[in-house]
Amino acid sequence: MDPLRRVTCAQKRALAAKLRRTATPMERHAWSLLRDRGILGFKFRRQQVLRGFIVDFYCAAQRLVLELEGDAHDGPDQRAYDAARAEVLEAAHFRVVRMRNGDITRAGLEAVLRGVPGDGSTCPLSRQGEGDRG
Repeated sequence: MDPLRRVTCAQKRALAAKLRRTATPMERHAWSLLRDRGILGFKFRRQQVLRGFIVDFYCAAQRLVLELEGDAHDGPDQRAYDAARAEVLEAAHFRVVRMRNGDITRAGLEAVLRGVPGDGSTCPLSRQGEGDRG
């Protein structure tokens, strides 16, 4: 299904490191907002290998995968691939959120991390150590 599944784990990690070094302008912008717990205190990793895939951003505490989508994701083949990839990750209990490049703002990322998914349901993310104090 995924051409990356035919390479070794070491090769995937090397590719992820290369992708971090050659990030797109929108990936660099998103990382500038997400790094150092910059949005709501959530710790993210970038270009992380999960289940044989390299994801754009990953928050381990919330099992949240954040994927940026530019024009390259608009084709029907790429959409089918992205959906199949998300299905594999969601079956492994990761939450996959896709954001268009134009939506990468501090407010947009905060909305995602507050649990405003694109399907209309509300399932707020909880940060460790916080909760109802009543």
